Amino acid sequence: MNIGRAAATVLSNDNQRRLRILIAKDTRISSDMLEASMIAGLCSVGANVVRLGVIPTPAVAFLVGKYKADAGVMLTASHNPCEFNGIKIFSGDGYKLPDALEEQIESIVLDNAQETPRPTGGGVGCVTEAPNAARDYIDHIKSTVPFALDGMRIGVDCANGCTSRTAKILFSELGAECHLISDRPNGVNVNDNCGSTHMERLMSFVHENGLDAGVAFDGDGDRCLAVDEKGQLVDGDYLMAICAMDMKSRGKLAQNAVVGTIMTNMGFSRFCGENGMKFSATKVGDRYVLEEMLQEGYNFGGEQSGHIIFLDFATTGDGQLTAAQLLSLVHRRKAKLSSLATLMTRYPQVMVNVPVSAEGKLRFYTDEEVKKAVDDVRKKLGAAGRVVVRPSGTEPLLRVMIEGEDESYIHALADSVVNVIRERLT
Repeated sequence: MNIGRAAATVLSNDNQRRLRILIAKDTRISSDMLEASMIAGLCSVGANVVRLGVIPTPAVAFLVGKYKADAGVMLTASHNPCEFNGIKIFSGDGYKLPDALEEQIESIVLDNAQETPRPTGGGVGCVTEAPNAARDYIDHIKSTVPFALDGMRIGVDCANGCTSRTAKILFSELGAECHLISDRPNGVNVNDNCGSTHMERLMSFVHENGLDAGVAFDGDGDRCLAVDEKGQLVDGDYLMAICAMDMKSRGKLAQNAVVGTIMTNMGFSRFCGENGMKFSATKVGDRYVLEEMLQEGYNFGGEQSGHIIFLDFATTGDGQLTAAQLLSLVHRRKAKLSSLATLMTRYPQVMVNVPVSAEGKLRFYTDEEVKKAVDDVRKKLGAAGRVVVRPSGTEPLLRVMIEGEDESYIHALADSVVNVIRERLT
């Protein structure tokens, strides 16, 4: 509730006009509770609230502009288990709030840095519904697809999340024969051994049912990973390679450039170089990918996790938009997804998540033994590989990623770093 009060106060910027703020949520059991509290906070300082219901995160970003709202709020913990939850806020232009505004909101909540208004009577805000929110969002995605999916047979894993409300309608209306799994949310099964973080079930489902392809989303629908007709995983790096190459061939790739992150596979940067495309790597996080795109005038980028941004159509990553673009491309070219994925060679990559406390995440930056272990691996790999160790932004974990040409060798190197982290930081 205090975050709602603080957000409305900061966003109003002393403007006397009454704010209009959209609010949506994912399927986890705590979302109803947080929605009620957030609405109370927003209305208590005079903002009007429009409830969108359960709808994907990118739908909020799109509808803020379509409905001419001042901001949009999404209650979600994205790809995380149901016990987590969080708040994403979009400004009136559909982009996530900049760090400075988020810090200003936090300073009001945590430090009482600024008084929030306390209107009474007719000064408090009201709550209305947007019954056509899902329909408006689906129509927007459909409008970006120039080539229908007629005759395609696809598997769709909804992660028991927001896309359970939209995916069947969207892909059926685009002409595909849809076979859905994990599309029955019960409040606690979001991302539970399903969706883009657990691809095994979809991989088996596509192969066993002889489908043309499969797509998987995460709990709030801003990520997409795919499965080819053989049941093989096609991760975000491959999706970006396939889509970037197609966009370049049609003259749609701005400045022939793609933005990724430091976690993007080495094979992708080499693929870009071999095909006349510039590759720019940022810190991990869609926020930093988007910042680079906006600053440099690029229109395509994303992450290995499947958070891909088509800036011509959306202001944030959108799993269903990504899936629609990919499947339309496959159908238009009369190709197999497995064949398209061969255009990039992926280097072996090891990723280990090491649970640590909040204090351990902080000590990571100063512990000399951990620094030495990482430096030793970096020297051993030289130009033939990479090591990246970073704290997770959303979970109590350190993520250790090592790439190289020899898979058994990089596994051993990863173990050496992980052992030091466990000894020093857990």
